[in-house]
Amino acid sequence: MARVEFERLLEAGAHFGHLRRKWNPNMAPYIFGEKKGIHIIDLNKTSAKLEEAANAMKSIARGGKKILFVATKKQAKDIVSEKVKPTGMPFVTERWSGGMLTNFATIRRTIKKMATIDRMKTDGTFENMSKRERLQVSRQREKMEKNLGSVVDLTRLPSALFIVDIVKEHIAVAEARKLSIPTFAIVDTNSDPTLVDFPIPANDDATKSIELITDVMIAAINEGLEERKNDKTAVDEPAEDEGGETAEATATEGGEQAAAGEQSA
Repeated sequence: MARVEFERLLEAGAHFGHLRRKWNPNMAPYIFGEKKGIHIIDLNKTSAKLEEAANAMKSIARGGKKILFVATKKQAKDIVSEKVKPTGMPFVTERWSGGMLTNFATIRRTIKKMATIDRMKTDGTFENMSKRERLQVSRQREKMEKNLGSVVDLTRLPSALFIVDIVKEHIAVAEARKLSIPTFAIVDTNSDPTLVDFPIPANDDATKSIELITDVMIAAINEGLEERKNDKTAVDEPAEDEGGETAEATATEGGEQAAAGEQSA
C-alpha cells in the first residue's frame, strides 16, 4: 500500500484534535502542537501509522479472514456501512451489544432464532398466528437485525476489528483485548492509543477524515482479496499445464511405441 499523502490528510481535517484539557497523555507522541487551545495531530505520523495498518489489514484479507468494522457514532455509521458492504466484511453501525464477542455463542443463538422466524414466514406457521402475534414476532426480528447488523453472516469470531472512536466503542475494544483479537482504530487526542494494536492518530469526528481513512482500509482489503484470488488462480493454472504436458507426453510416447512396433513387424 502506498502512503497516503500529507495534503490529502490535511484537506480532510485529520489533524484537528480535541481541546487540550480533554487530551490523553498517551497521545503525546502523535501531537504536533497546539493552536487556540486545540491539539494538532502530527500528520506525518498519521500517514506512517495508516500505511502500517493498511498493510496489516491487506495481509488479513489475503488470508481469507473476516474483519469486523465497528462505527456507531452518527458521523461514521453511514460512511462505514456504505463502504464496507461491497467487500462482504461484517459491520456494526447501530449499537454494540455487550458480549458480542465474549459471548459469541449466545449471539449465534440469536441469529438462529432470526433464521427460525424467517422459516416461519415461508412454511405457513405465520398463517396460524393471530395478527397481534405476527406483529410481535416481526418486530422482534427487526430489532435483532438492527442490533446485530451484518454480524448475522459471521459463523465464527472475526480475525480483527476496525473501530472508529475507541472512547465510544470502549466495550468492543475491551472484548477484543480479552480475546486477543487484533484491533485497528482511529484514535483522536482524547483516546488511549495503547489499547489498540494498530492506532491511526486522526480526527475521529470529522466525516471527511473518517471517510478518507475508511477508504484506505477498504482499498487494502480489496487488494488483499484480489491477491488471494490471483494466488488461487496461480495454483490452479500450473496443475492444468502439468496435466496438459503429461497428456501430450503420454500421447507422444504412445506414438513412438506404436512406430517402434511397426518397424519390428
